[in-house]
Amino acid sequence: MIKNQALDVNCIEWASKINKSYIGGQWVEGGSKRIYSIKDPYDQSTITSVELANIEQIKDAYHKAKAAQKEWAKSTPEQRREVLTKALDYLEKNKEHILELITRETGGTLLKAHIEFGFGVNDIKDSINMVDEIYTPKNYVSTTPGKVNRVYRLPLGVITSITPFNFPFNMATRTIFPAIALGNSVVHKPDLQVGIVGGQVFAKAFEEAGLPAGVFNSILTDLQESGDEFLLNTNSSFISFTGSTAVGKHINKVTGGTLKQMALELGGNNPLVVLRDANVEQAVKVAIFGKFLHSGQICAITNRIIVNRDIYDEFVARYVEKVKGLTVGDPKDPNTIIGPVINEKQADKIMDLVNKAKESGLKVAIEGDRTGNVISPFVFVDVPNDSSLASCEIFGPVAQIIPAESDEEAIRFANDTEYGLSSSIMTSDLERGERLALEIESGTTHINDMPAVLEGNVPFGGVKQSGIGRFGYEWIVEEFTVAKWVSVQTSKLDYPF
Repeated sequence: MIKNQALDVNCIEWASKINKSYIGGQWVEGGSKRIYSIKDPYDQSTITSVELANIEQIKDAYHKAKAAQKEWAKSTPEQRREVLTKALDYLEKNKEHILELITRETGGTLLKAHIEFGFGVNDIKDSINMVDEIYTPKNYVSTTPGKVNRVYRLPLGVITSITPFNFPFNMATRTIFPAIALGNSVVHKPDLQVGIVGGQVFAKAFEEAGLPAGVFNSILTDLQESGDEFLLNTNSSFISFTGSTAVGKHINKVTGGTLKQMALELGGNNPLVVLRDANVEQAVKVAIFGKFLHSGQICAITNRIIVNRDIYDEFVARYVEKVKGLTVGDPKDPNTIIGPVINEKQADKIMDLVNKAKESGLKVAIEGDRTGNVISPFVFVDVPNDSSLASCEIFGPVAQIIPAESDEEAIRFANDTEYGLSSSIMTSDLERGERLALEIESGTTHINDMPAVLEGNVPFGGVKQSGIGRFGYEWIVEEFTVAKWVSVQTSKLDYPF
């Protein structure tokens, strides 16, 4: 449970002080005059209310970001390091409030809040190490006598950041902080449902850290006010987006011809493949944690559990027994494993998928139920890989176990999807597992771990309908900078005319 009522009140008071858009270094009321209440998805209590920014304010943010970036690009590595370090210090000093806001705004459990905060802090620390990546040349051999080739990484410009509701703190840190470390400015749009912990906590951190006005802007608004302005504003050079494949396709469509660069992390239908030689007990543990963390609301979460027929019955029996013991309810209770999904619309969508699966004749091993936005686990077994349930991204606490007649068929099943974000393989033969990992069509594959694994020094992103571009240290440096070749001819050349 929450430690005490005073802390609860302080957290809400803190949120109410940063519930405005942050544009050009100023906290501004939304020009639309429309009010949006950010609510706790568990009990529907109001955390804070915000006035939504209008399109003119969004345009103003981009204008100020463009102007500010020209000066920020001239900052020294020491200046950037100091600002980022102070911002990190502020966030760490306010860790308890942030953890509580993650729980309050996203409906995530306290475990999820700690995991998300930890990932975010690691992102920021990685970003602080990026400050030397720009204006530091690398030399390349030339075939021309006396020529010295140098390649510089320069800031790209204004980065548009659009982040989702599920991991709003962490999804923001992996874009905002590298962008600023590399001399760019940012116009950020958090999902409004989690607008404080997904955006305005960073605005406050940068304000306290002394970041020059306009380098970071965070806008509290919705689609009705913004339209496609975040996608089409000509002052922005790059779009960083995490969300659904449908929205990713829309971004790709409307920006066609603009030559904007982008990194899009989209949906997934991530398989966990349990091979014939897997340790069943460990596979069950991985499959449960990798399915029900944050009630299944993670892009890289396990969506399909594909199990070799030889160990299928044992796996199902163990899995069902353990899932029945998961604690469901208030995410503020430290014993809770599964809390609410983000809103009523999402809960309706999940239950619709469940009902259609049952109507199609799929076998239910655990019959869950719904109370408000809290859905207790459903487990379907003997699910055909070509069923409608196995074909969609569920994004909720609904597990499906798919039998495969052989390991080879399990790998084919894993690839039989339009998505390709993440995947995993459970096996005792690590060498074979790694070979098979290369056959799975996904951006990442993890041996003896769940699909939803994240580390900052390796590339993360999808293939097929799961996105383009990569996050992660050296890959985000490449995404958020432009390479410039400078050659110096140190001796005279003879030209043919």
